[in-house]
Amino acid sequence: MNPLREKPFRRFFLGQSISVTGGAATQIALCFAVLQITGSARDLSLVVSAQMIPTIALLLIGGGIGDRIGQALLLRVTHFGLGVTQGAMALCLLTKQPFGYLIALAFATGVLSAFAGPSLSGIVPQLVGPAGLQKANSLLASVRNAAMVLGPTLGGVLVSTIGGGWALVADSASFFVAGAMFCFVPVGDRPVLSDRKLFTELRQGWTYFRSSSWIWSMTAAFTVSGFLQMGAGQVLGLVLAKQTFGAEGWGVIISCRGAGQLIMSVLMIRVRVRRPLLVGQAVITLQAMPYLLLGLNAGVAAVAAASFVAGFGVTFASVAWDTSLHTYVPNAMMSRVVSYDQFGRSLAVPAGQLSIIPIADAFGTRHVMVATGVLFAVTMVAPLLLSSVRRVGTGDLDEAPDPAVAVPV
Repeated sequence: MNPLREKPFRRFFLGQSISVTGGAATQIALCFAVLQITGSARDLSLVVSAQMIPTIALLLIGGGIGDRIGQALLLRVTHFGLGVTQGAMALCLLTKQPFGYLIALAFATGVLSAFAGPSLSGIVPQLVGPAGLQKANSLLASVRNAAMVLGPTLGGVLVSTIGGGWALVADSASFFVAGAMFCFVPVGDRPVLSDRKLFTELRQGWTYFRSSSWIWSMTAAFTVSGFLQMGAGQVLGLVLAKQTFGAEGWGVIISCRGAGQLIMSVLMIRVRVRRPLLVGQAVITLQAMPYLLLGLNAGVAAVAAASFVAGFGVTFASVAWDTSLHTYVPNAMMSRVVSYDQFGRSLAVPAGQLSIIPIADAFGTRHVMVATGVLFAVTMVAPLLLSSVRRVGTGDLDEAPDPAVAVPV
């Protein structure tokens, strides 16, 4: 089954592709635009924090609202809203408005992103049949991986050619186009939950989440891995690169990892396994190798090769995880469950970045990097100790409560 032959998914795929690419370009464009206008790293930190804090704080509520009113409707509202906020940011930069306006708009962008994130994933099983879910998630992963590689480059080119303000104008247009595409994604029939308060539905989502050991254990593992990757894998990796093979070598390593991820996302359109989480958690341990090699002072060629292979494992595990959620979690609960996964990963970003340098100062940079590799591998295989994780994909998985009765009403 080719999901792109399904008109609803094809429209969503186009909209999400535009949204993800625009969002990836925005980050670098906004950062350079702020530095062009103010020249202050402190101001840049304020803008980034103003956007990140509400995104993390409101993700769980965003998941609840997505399940309550429907993901398609929420995606339309949030993407048109993001088009407005990015356009307003562009206006502030081009007309040199007070810097406080930019912070307020960054905050609004973070709020809208929190509401959009869970729905971008939660809507997929409503658009594709069970047989096409892995292919659909592989296609979506291909776009995300391509945007991860090309988005920052596109943002940098826009900033250097037309300026940061006009780059944000282009990004604003991309969100409006994505929102227009989502308007053609049909809204499926949804159960009427208007008699329940939002807090009750959020509590119901929490009950379902904590009662599903395969979900909470995998979510915890990905949260820890995100902490390690954002801390040691990025911040500490840059420190070691500066001490050894320099920025050029580090760029080669990052590019090789991105290439591995992109290639695997394409291969996953064809590859199928019976126990996706079992295999996925085994192959994602390959990501430990670049950390170990960096800590052991290996050359750039060895680290780059390991990063390329690790990219295969990371993407395989990611597609397997998304497909498992979309297969086994009821549609009525989907955005709330997805929001817990996204909340853990989002929280891991600042936690890892802020804590890794003090840890490295205390124990030594290379020792911490080697320990990161070991801890990453252990964390990734730990969920496999649970039989519920190993059984995913076998058709023998029945441990979560019925979402309709998870919380008394």
